[in-house]
Amino acid sequence: MPWTDGPVLSVLLRAWRERALLTQEQLASRANLNVRTIRRLEAGELQRPRGASIRLLAAALGLDEAELAILVGAVNTAPPLSPSARITPRQLPVDVPEFVGRVEELALLDEARAGDGAAAVVITAIDGMAGVGKTALAVHAAHQLASRFPDGNLFVDLHGHTQGMAAADPADMLGRVLGTLGVPGESIPQHADDRAALYRSLLAGRRMLIVLDNATDEAQVRPLLPGAGRCLVLVTSRRRLVGLDGALTVSVDVLPLADAVALFTATAGEERVAGEPRGVLEEVVRRCGMLPLAIRVAAARLKAHPSWTAGHLLERFEQHRRRLSELQAGERSVTGALDLSYRELAPSDQRAYRLLSLPAGVDIAPDAAAALLATTTEQAERVLEGLLEVHLLQEPSPGRYRFHDLIRVHARERADDEEAELDRRAALSRLLDHYREATSAVMDRLYPYESDLRRHPATGTFSLPGATAATAWLDAELTNLLALAQHAAEHDFPEHVQHLSTSLHWCLRSRGRWAEAETLHTWALSAARATADLRGEMDALIARGAIHHRYGRHQAAIEDTKGGLDIARAIQHRSGELRALNVLGMIHGLQGRFAQAGDYAAQALRIARAIGHRAGQVEALISSGKVHRIMGEHKQAVDDLTQAITIAQAMDDRTGTLRALNSLGRIYLGQGEHDLATGSFTRALDLARGTGHRVGELDSLTGLGYLHRIHGRHHQAQECYQQALIRAHEVGDRNWQFEAIHGMGRLHHQCGRADQALDDHHQALHLASDLDQPSDQARAHDGLAHAHSALNQCDKARHHWAQALAILTSLGIDRTEESGVDVTSIRLHLGDAVLTNARSTITDGSRT
Repeated sequence: MPWTDGPVLSVLLRAWRERALLTQEQLASRANLNVRTIRRLEAGELQRPRGASIRLLAAALGLDEAELAILVGAVNTAPPLSPSARITPRQLPVDVPEFVGRVEELALLDEARAGDGAAAVVITAIDGMAGVGKTALAVHAAHQLASRFPDGNLFVDLHGHTQGMAAADPADMLGRVLGTLGVPGESIPQHADDRAALYRSLLAGRRMLIVLDNATDEAQVRPLLPGAGRCLVLVTSRRRLVGLDGALTVSVDVLPLADAVALFTATAGEERVAGEPRGVLEEVVRRCGMLPLAIRVAAARLKAHPSWTAGHLLERFEQHRRRLSELQAGERSVTGALDLSYRELAPSDQRAYRLLSLPAGVDIAPDAAAALLATTTEQAERVLEGLLEVHLLQEPSPGRYRFHDLIRVHARERADDEEAELDRRAALSRLLDHYREATSAVMDRLYPYESDLRRHPATGTFSLPGATAATAWLDAELTNLLALAQHAAEHDFPEHVQHLSTSLHWCLRSRGRWAEAETLHTWALSAARATADLRGEMDALIARGAIHHRYGRHQAAIEDTKGGLDIARAIQHRSGELRALNVLGMIHGLQGRFAQAGDYAAQALRIARAIGHRAGQVEALISSGKVHRIMGEHKQAVDDLTQAITIAQAMDDRTGTLRALNSLGRIYLGQGEHDLATGSFTRALDLARGTGHRVGELDSLTGLGYLHRIHGRHHQAQECYQQALIRAHEVGDRNWQFEAIHGMGRLHHQCGRADQALDDHHQALHLASDLDQPSDQARAHDGLAHAHSALNQCDKARHHWAQALAILTSLGIDRTEESGVDVTSIRLHLGDAVLTNARSTITDGSRT
């Protein structure tokens, strides 16, 4: 966990103790430990507590399973080999211009800040009706307070009341925030609880200001609250969030009359209202319901028409005001102001206002708006700027435009009333076509080796200058793309949802957004079946099978992938067949079905060579090399992996290169060529860190940990295993959690700590059983047997060796991928255990 400032264990322990509202003395008493131990742990002076102490601390702190796993992973953590620079985010939107009033509310927020010396998170919940200025108040206050929070600020829009969008999922928001804080995409945990735990640990000890805007309820907010540290959290919501423990609630009402007039004057300009009767200005703001949003919109209309007077504005306001029965009193005032502003727009701008409300995304850029409006990017930008000037649009970041929630509602109503359904659909189709071209161009730039996965548009005019620009575009648009995919699925745009499914598959996988990928592929599968599109059905099944594989759902993965394979063969789609065979090979290999895995790899390799598919050849050769290695056919394995490296390097495919190097390192380990193994793992580790390939890093770290262990470099081995375990938890990859924990168990056994080895191997066995990976279960049983044997518990040792032998026999294999865990070795251990037990019985009898 390279994003914390000190020893990870000390940061986590202090954060969780403060969350539990315990002093060090109280925690020591609950855990039945010496208070000096607690103090040394929190000070970072004691980084190698016993396993029993960790379990006592976890129970005393009430940690859940995910938090316990992170705490275990933090034990003995050394500074990372390549630590990431600490990121100080500055995400606050531009301060609200012409902010007026709210003196009492600002004073409350200032008093509630996490001041100097404070050691607790301070939460302030700002509530009020729509349009009353909650976000404006929070942003203005945040700008005033920002200098007191040197570790930066975060702004998270939770979309609690945004028309056309579901309220933000806290897990998704956590993923984005973790990315902002510097956590690489592949290191963001899969599960929401793990993401929240990592988020809390990153903020522990920091002084940050966090704005959570537009919340639905307390449940949406809680996962995004820091657990400890000196942070201030400002939450805005239409509901009063009384369920947030310890939060100060600040209710925002409409403006007092004097402040309402002052806001109108500041927005319109002093010179525009000079000489206007005070009574007329007061009547205008009353007609706006004293709501800041309505006042700003009305004042913007006055400013835009130099010939108008406030009295003229008042007349037009009354003429165009509409009352919608479904809106509350204050919102009726907003509607009246918006109707007035809308009617004063030029017809082309009215049309733009209507059409811009149709997309389901968060915001829009000028190029996308141009597609929606069927115009040029330059003209679209002028339209967007014009709507911005009259306060009908917001610009939260340069070049990104969005509606306020209430204005979007109004614009969508105008679109429903005044825009023909065919025209609305045509506009959305143009926007989807634009995103299809753009997404294809971006993915070809970022993931060129997956090009055959995607359906490319017939024409492609979208271009980007380089990978950096492509990454920036993807970061800005990914949420919009997923929202549009849902809209396409729900409104009969099957070709677009299928395109987004194939285009975003690798991106979502590499960023750890597996749940969204699974949902997207399921939509694509439904769309393909509804239109009898066999190619689309094949693509969706294979992609979803790969996601099931990442989750460890082997049976579901096999069913989907075999379904895709059957279709690929039926329609003679060779690259689809190749992809399916490679996925099936990986799944069967993990389950210890090495003969089947080898057969799938061989079939895939034949096809890849026949059609000249170099990326497919690399994948198949790596799978084949792994199977040959496990079966003891080292020469063939080396040949396969050497070919894979040659092809990957010719393609500048660093991911393929590092994966093949890691597999080659395992072969050298089995042959006792430790210098060559070290070279392979070290090269692979450098490539993995250079490309952000977290799984490759895990493979390299566990390989190097093994090398350090067998050469007696116990401290270095422990560092490697601990780093691997932490990263495996961050990624949410339980396969590598198994490898790290199992490796640590072997290390503890070698160091004479058999009781700790037992703990590790029990955890490893539980993971292997959950993952339904019998070969790994055999390895864990072997580890348990060795630990019990070291403790002179011969019966238990014999039991676990017998279990390991039974598993290997049932699989029809005589070895696992781990050196020393094979049928011959296990039988020898069983014989020794029987002999030892017999000698013990004879000795005990003679004593009797």
